[in-house]
Amino acid sequence: MSYKPKISRREFLSKGSQAAAGIAAVTTLASCAAPTAKPAAKAKTIGANERINLGVIGIRGQGMVHAEGFAKIPNVRIRTLCDVDENLFGSRAKTIADIHGAAPLYEQDLRRVFDDKDIDAVAIATPNHWHALAAIWACQAGKHVYVEKPCSYNIFEGRKMVEAARKYNRLVQVGFQNRSIKNVRQAMQFLHEGGIGNVYMARGLCFKARDSIGKVPDGIGSGPRYRYFVWNNPGENYTEDYMSRVDYDLWTGPAPKQPFNYNRFHYNWHWNWNYGNGDIGNQGPHQFDIARWGLNKNEHPKRVQSMGGYFAFDSDQQTPNTQIASFEYSDGKILQFEVRGVYSNDEAAMFKKLEDQDLYSKIQDGVAIGNLFYGSKGWMYVNGGTWKTFLGRNNEPGPSSETAEEFADPMNIIGSGGGSHQANFINALRSGKKEDLTCDIEHGFMSTALPHLANISYRLRRQLTFDAKKEKFVGDSKADKMLTRRYRHPYVVSEKV
Repeated sequence: MSYKPKISRREFLSKGSQAAAGIAAVTTLASCAAPTAKPAAKAKTIGANERINLGVIGIRGQGMVHAEGFAKIPNVRIRTLCDVDENLFGSRAKTIADIHGAAPLYEQDLRRVFDDKDIDAVAIATPNHWHALAAIWACQAGKHVYVEKPCSYNIFEGRKMVEAARKYNRLVQVGFQNRSIKNVRQAMQFLHEGGIGNVYMARGLCFKARDSIGKVPDGIGSGPRYRYFVWNNPGENYTEDYMSRVDYDLWTGPAPKQPFNYNRFHYNWHWNWNYGNGDIGNQGPHQFDIARWGLNKNEHPKRVQSMGGYFAFDSDQQTPNTQIASFEYSDGKILQFEVRGVYSNDEAAMFKKLEDQDLYSKIQDGVAIGNLFYGSKGWMYVNGGTWKTFLGRNNEPGPSSETAEEFADPMNIIGSGGGSHQANFINALRSGKKEDLTCDIEHGFMSTALPHLANISYRLRRQLTFDAKKEKFVGDSKADKMLTRRYRHPYVVSEKV
């Protein structure tokens, strides 16, 4: 489905101004002129002193991280906040007004954001099932895009996002922010230059304890768990009054329509197959991206096998809390990933021992998130912005983030602000070069495809062979059907973008 404007600019500004006027103490809109809109098929280089207007779509959690980050960059203005949940706007508008001195506009429907010709780019932090369609519509409307990970809900969507970015000549950055962290870039350069020899295996870890979400009946306001437990809204109940300000049909978007249920709504959508991809598709994409990057693989694997389950709890969660995935590339190199979401005392003791051996720098309460790389001369671990190497048979300490020489970045590709992913996106908008993006949509798609492949193998309970060039499984029509989904009209990701 192609994006088409729904209302006039005058109607948009009238509605947005009315919404902004209702926010006490933050009602003054910016008066200076906004950048001229760009034609969809031809990118416009934005001058160094020209203001960039952004719309942020999805403002409950991560979207506000983006909004605040972008708002603090010189000559960047958060023009519009957009979310299906109008209850969020007051507090979020005040946060931006405190930075800018003026309230942003508000829209409930993301299509109205695309109608605004004064918006240059959008940041998308919706649930996973909306990422691709929102990004494709944005490209079709002439907007550049920063989209959260995983960039798509399935593999078909990811490829369509790449095609849309190229067709409409838009810059699309995926939120794999490790690619803009100086020390991580340094670690990848060290690997690619043979620092631990020939790297033959990469391993990603997501040991992140998750509590049970319990069981909740369908219906608005039913059950004690209909409350905000995460982010910035403790104590809010999902009452009839609250939900009257939520466009639940629009929230559902491309997914099948179901009755409202807290455990399929804010945040807990991660654990429902209709909207999310489990923790392997939540935290996992960051470590998948680093693993693939370290292996220097710009291709899909040829074989994948994943197994696991949902252990220890009885709840509404559909996705596994324990999952292992293994991938083999055409040259035999291996990528592995492991999710452990159930805390255990034995596990904590094991990690304490590892911590004592200085194998990890940030182990707490049995939780570890990071990457391991194995080469012919030694091995490396990457944990956040810290990396260390151990060489030879005796694991002698080698170069690390503490001892390596300053990382040379002559193109200043990571941007200002110490490697801000948002700053990199803004710098690329000003240069007009997709090569200046640290995570162009092609990279984002390749890394996003890995957890999707793993989940297909997990759900089918068998090893799968993948044709990397055709992006289809070999002789497996049932697996091929899971590369995409049946879309709910009119929220359709079309074959032709």
